Amino acid sequence: MHAAGLAAAAGTPRLPSKRRVPVSQPAMADPHQFFDDTSSAPNRGYGAQPPPGGLGFHSSSSPEAAFLADPMSNMAMAYGSSLAAHGKELVDKNIDRFIPVTKLKYYFAVDTVYVGKKLGLLVFPYLHQDWEVQYQQDTPVAPRFDINAPDLYIPAMAFITYILVAGLALGTQDRFSPDLLGLQASSALAWLTLEVVAILLSLYLVTVNTDLTTIDLVAFLGYKYVGMIGGVLMGLLFGKIGYYLVLGWCCVSIFVFMIRTLRLKILAQAAAEGVPVRGARNQLRMYLTMAVAAAQPLLMYWLTFHLVR
Repeated sequence: MHAAGLAAAAGTPRLPSKRRVPVSQPAMADPHQFFDDTSSAPNRGYGAQPPPGGLGFHSSSSPEAAFLADPMSNMAMAYGSSLAAHGKELVDKNIDRFIPVTKLKYYFAVDTVYVGKKLGLLVFPYLHQDWEVQYQQDTPVAPRFDINAPDLYIPAMAFITYILVAGLALGTQDRFSPDLLGLQASSALAWLTLEVVAILLSLYLVTVNTDLTTIDLVAFLGYKYVGMIGGVLMGLLFGKIGYYLVLGWCCVSIFVFMIRTLRLKILAQAAAEGVPVRGARNQLRMYLTMAVAAAQPLLMYWLTFHLVR
């Protein structure tokens, strides 16, 4: 038996012993794998998912890969960016042609001291002596350094405050409505625009050579809103008596202010030379100055009398 067993053992090939392979070894994870997968990362096995990116392209964050991923959207984005940059360049070049941003900065160059003094000058212009605008190298000084310089800060803030006070007055009388408040604002803007156009047309017809610009006119004509605010507020507090007293004072003040300010603009040459106002043309200029100044109290009353009852 032992010999037969030895003979059988010698004639039969010895089979390899089966050994359990640990699961943690990635190289032997699949027993049917003949070759190692060297096309991916070293730690990626045969059964791992292929990288995203389409037809065999490796994922990358480079612009070329992004363009290949979605060429149409990237082309549209690049075209839009170039178009926006070109439009911004055109706006920067031509913005001063339509909106004088540089000039507007001058009219808003104010501070708290200037605003306080200018409001006092609008209410009490009788004791002020020097009304000439100061210049530095043929350029007018900023408003914060010269109380006589026109500004747009006070007219803009006064206009907004006037609309708010008008809404308050209408609300106390149970007459407030958004449409009526909008009508009040549009009416004030329409009268201001009509004033500016009428003055410019009159200056053209009289052939006045002046440095008075359109923005200067808007600034000077916008100062009347200060007196209108005072009249409406006093009317709300003390009735019609307070309204007429304060509005009358402010009307006289704005008339004096406009006469003394515009005469140096419209009659610039005669005032600079000290020549008396003579001749038909100079008389027309003086009449124009007085007409502009006289129109301010009339508009102040017209835009506020219905707010006080």
